[in-house]
Amino acid sequence: MSDPLFDLEGRIIVVTGGLGQLGSQFCDTLLTRGASVARLDCTVTEEGLAEDGSLHLKADVTNRESLEAALFAVKKQWDVPDGLINNAALDSPPNAPAEETGPFETYPEESWDTVMEVNAKGVFLCCQVFGGAMAVAGSGSIINIASTYGLVSPDQRIYEYRQESGPAFFKPVAYAASKSSLLNLTRYLSTYWAGKGVRVNTLSFAGVFNHQDDRFLEGYEAKVPLGRMAKESEYNGAIVFLLSDASSYMTGSNLVVDGGFTAW
Repeated sequence: MSDPLFDLEGRIIVVTGGLGQLGSQFCDTLLTRGASVARLDCTVTEEGLAEDGSLHLKADVTNRESLEAALFAVKKQWDVPDGLINNAALDSPPNAPAEETGPFETYPEESWDTVMEVNAKGVFLCCQVFGGAMAVAGSGSIINIASTYGLVSPDQRIYEYRQESGPAFFKPVAYAASKSSLLNLTRYLSTYWAGKGVRVNTLSFAGVFNHQDDRFLEGYEAKVPLGRMAKESEYNGAIVFLLSDASSYMTGSNLVVDGGFTAW
């Protein structure tokens, strides 16, 4: 029997980036707790209900018409969403082009625009479309997924080992700038929609283990009091908390789940 404090039975939750590493975790967790889940992702190849009961929708978070079409599909299948997880995001992977991971002074303007378009504007548009519908309905919970790198600067020393076998590598600026922007978007919307029953919170994560280079892991994990990167399942509890009535008096806040990364 589920705990009524954390009950999500019958709630309709939209997850952007729903087919990614963490998005898949969130969706699977919500489904096991009885929620109706819409997985929005730009990589969806076949729209409609999947075998697990989730609704797969191809959507571009940077395009308002695409998001409005997704909202229409969710309402047609179920009703107005009760929750939204703004999870879709871009970061520069380890194999990114050299110009993207070079010095700040030569970081490409086009790369800045692309990352900000998805990570900041995409969240803004999703909040307008799905959050707006929730406000009209009179209830809802929005989680904006941020990062420790939206709270503190990346420690470039973690990446110095890469210079031994190639050009200088720097964790790019756009990801950190885009994630920090979500903190005040969250605060703004939490006060704007406070009277409409829509709660808005930020969830700031640390890095997730995904078989990274051993030398990267050594440098990164030395900065984490718990001594390791997160398992991909370890953020699910925070997701359930923020979507459920367990956090009914929480809005405009930033929940940090980072193994202590930002405590030092």
